[in-house]
Amino acid sequence: MILLTFNIINIESETKKGVQISDDQRLEITELNTKSVLRILDIRDIKTSFFIEISIAEKLKNLIKVISAQGHEIAFYNKNSSASQIEETKKIIEDFLEKQIKGIRQKEFKIGDEDLKLMGFTYISNIDNADILFPFKRLKRDSEITEENGISLVPESISPYSQLPYNDFVFQVLPMKYYQNMVFETLKNYEFVLVYLESWQFTDVKNYQFKVPFYRSYNCGKKMEDKLEDFLTWINEKELATSRMKDYIF
Repeated sequence: MILLTFNIINIESETKKGVQISDDQRLEITELNTKSVLRILDIRDIKTSFFIEISIAEKLKNLIKVISAQGHEIAFYNKNSSASQIEETKKIIEDFLEKQIKGIRQKEFKIGDEDLKLMGFTYISNIDNADILFPFKRLKRDSEITEENGISLVPESISPYSQLPYNDFVFQVLPMKYYQNMVFETLKNYEFVLVYLESWQFTDVKNYQFKVPFYRSYNCGKKMEDKLEDFLTWINEKELATSRMKDYIF
């Protein structure tokens, strides 16, 4: 099973000298990028999970409604929000959608499992930093979903052969043929592969004049859209199963 997910977050990079981009403009970029992703998914008829960053969720209500209406899962991404902020945003978006939000993803700033369970979350999908030095970090990860204190913990996926994780950075820089082979081989050993991408990767950083390191700007924008299209086409051609996170876990 391929669990394809997207973190919907604003691009944080500084701009080149003399160029200013407001918070509202960054939010607009995020919306445009997400709509590009939705278009690609719709063409390939693939349903995924979108993890909306807590601090911008209320400002993206209309976009969230579109995502949900197209059959995708809405979950949350906690960048640095407090427990009370998460709980309040969860209630607002659930009331707006008239649907329960079951999942949350965290990276550096983490709220405890017990607190998240009390808020009504049923699964946690935490991720690591995806910087250029990640291959020298932890090379062994759990490959099965576990349950602690009544909440499911979904681990990041890692290739048993290349030892590369399936994070946003790896998808962006690896040749697609190599990436496809990595996914195919991993599925022979494990029940699922969890892939996550980030909305900012679909930004034309040169056009907006963002100061992004070369290793992170490589294949951004339209090239990232093309890579996603190639990946989804390959999934359909190989008749590989995909699923929203909440459907697979429960």
